[in-house]
Amino acid sequence: MNTAAFETLVEVMKARHSVRKYETGVEIPRSELDEILELAASAPSSWNLQHWRFLVVTNQEKKEKLLPLAYNQQQVVDASAVIIVLGDVKAKLAVRDIYGKALEGGLINQQVFDIMVNQVEGAYASNSEIGMKEAILNASLASMQLMLAAKAKGYDTCPMGGIDRDGIVKECNIPDRYYPVMMLTLGKASTPAHATGRLPLSEIVINESF
Repeated sequence: MNTAAFETLVEVMKARHSVRKYETGVEIPRSELDEILELAASAPSSWNLQHWRFLVVTNQEKKEKLLPLAYNQQQVVDASAVIIVLGDVKAKLAVRDIYGKALEGGLINQQVFDIMVNQVEGAYASNSEIGMKEAILNASLASMQLMLAAKAKGYDTCPMGGIDRDGIVKECNIPDRYYPVMMLTLGKASTPAHATGRLPLSEIVINESF
């Protein structure tokens, strides 16, 4: 990465803040929304299982139905889009398809295919909690990438973890394979977000060991 690209990245990262007040009536072109989602989906994931799914809500009536499920946070109805980030708790089911395509494309050989399939299926079989843990971990990586991509395109976001997950599952007919990790609002800020303080490195970095 050259200096100019790095400076642009730093600018985007420093400019991103959680926005709770949005301009109403702003429509994000589907092409731009898809570009943001594609960039989000380029996030890393354990075994490349790509545990994330993005449930996109732009219809105003549907956003109104989500409002009480986000404990009446006004941003849900004011933002251009609400994205419910889902984590695939049964991502292991995708391993043969994902690595099968890599095998067919000549990216890996049969030995690597067998190793990866055995690793994934073995890991999920040995730990009943791994499905949920991996779903949340990897969907969160994609969520952060989505927020940065949105900011780079000139849009603002806010991650929301305080949501009625059971209610969202029911309202949106979400299969039990997917867990609502968080809700993201996306749009144009009506007022600048307040900058927040950050702890100094001396308080958050531990070198070598505690």
